[in-house]
Amino acid sequence: MRTPGNRSYGPPWDRDRLAVRLPLPELIEGAASASVRARLPSAAQRRAIGRAARERLKRRDLGRWARTDEADPIALISAQNAIRLPELLPIRHSRMATSPWTFYRGAAAVMAADLGSRPDTGLTVQLCGDAHVLNFGLWATPERQLSFDLRDFDETLPGPFEWDVLRLAASLIVLAREYGVRTNVAERAVARCLKTYRDRIANYASAGQLEIWYDLITAQQFIGQFAPAEQEQVSSHIERKARRRTSAGAARKLTERVDGHLRIVDDPPVRVRLQPDELALTDEVFAGYRASLPEYRRHLLDRFSFVDAVRQVVGVGSVGMRVILVLLEGRTGADPLLLQIKQAGSSVYEAYCGPSRYRNHGKRVVIGKRLIQSATDIFAGFTSVAGHDFYVRQFRDMKVIPRGDLIAPRLAQFATACGKALARAHARTGDPIAIAGYIGKGRAFDAAVSEFAVSYADQTARDHRRLRDAIAAGEIEGSAEH
Repeated sequence: MRTPGNRSYGPPWDRDRLAVRLPLPELIEGAASASVRARLPSAAQRRAIGRAARERLKRRDLGRWARTDEADPIALISAQNAIRLPELLPIRHSRMATSPWTFYRGAAAVMAADLGSRPDTGLTVQLCGDAHVLNFGLWATPERQLSFDLRDFDETLPGPFEWDVLRLAASLIVLAREYGVRTNVAERAVARCLKTYRDRIANYASAGQLEIWYDLITAQQFIGQFAPAEQEQVSSHIERKARRRTSAGAARKLTERVDGHLRIVDDPPVRVRLQPDELALTDEVFAGYRASLPEYRRHLLDRFSFVDAVRQVVGVGSVGMRVILVLLEGRTGADPLLLQIKQAGSSVYEAYCGPSRYRNHGKRVVIGKRLIQSATDIFAGFTSVAGHDFYVRQFRDMKVIPRGDLIAPRLAQFATACGKALARAHARTGDPIAIAGYIGKGRAFDAAVSEFAVSYADQTARDHRRLRDAIAAGEIEGSAEH
């Protein structure tokens, strides 16, 4: 197994092993552009870098999986508990123990350790870090256009591109098994996802940088993945969800009037009143968050006033992290704004890729989010209080989050859209020419990743059983609340 932290993944121009170091001081000081251009690798050289990466990790070896060390998934999961609220840990464990799929969603640390134990390509992108199939979805750009993109960045960090691809591919098999999708259908979904990723990377390899940066997948393009007979149904579902999942829609569902004032409704253990010390913490977090926004965004935020806040329990892997839902109200009193303040810890990949360049992990998340997404929430920001890092985002900003039971019958179509979005994210933050050089034009890459996906889904089932046994034996605490 590799020694944790012995790999450092930075920007491609800062990696000696790829021989593409740029003279950053000269760039900053405005050196002659001809001098800078002379030191940039050509497209042929960049493609050669990708092909040379096959010596670091042969494509066929991507498909080989066997846990060769004594890594214990329970120990890896428990190691994440130090910064979490202890009273919520049994909920986290029980949610993960529900099925192999919920285990997979919550066990990014386990897969990071497994991936970190293997050779890698050294072709760096800004990893999403948790690119499973349900971490893609639709939400509104600042121009209020629905876009399909990645949506979860708690684990984002520079790292080898194939780690995101492997996590996405394996998630398709695990989810398919969860919902009874036939094996051949699941394997076809993986194949379509990987072919789409390969084709899109090849296209981005010949595209201009601004063309890549401005590219996005609109709702209509996403709907176009489905059969004509289904498109109207999918379109209606998206429109209905987007209309409801706004701050106004959430306020109608989650708030009530008490003594003439809006108040977030308690729903223990999902939403609970904050204690006085937690309210004080919220005030400090909010003040620090405001300072992280650009001045023109602070101007907008200042038009809202604080109304109420509660503690939330969200997701599967995030359970136990401090999450606060804040209700603000505009000057008219009829335009609520809900913000979610979420604790950020170190990325599960830092042990294998080196520490983040950002001391504040909330900043790490927000910067990664801005690098990867085609358009980002205007209220995204970060802060650090009392030894804890946080990031802030809008709550339900027209977000249409997929449900496993709904996408399982349409897995191949959804997987195709995921492949497109992941390729664009990697082209934005890495070198699509080098990645295309590694992948090649044939199906060798696809076949190997498909093989890994099935093997790792089997591993996930074994790890899930290990967690259930650990809870039953009292080795780790569970809860009746799932």
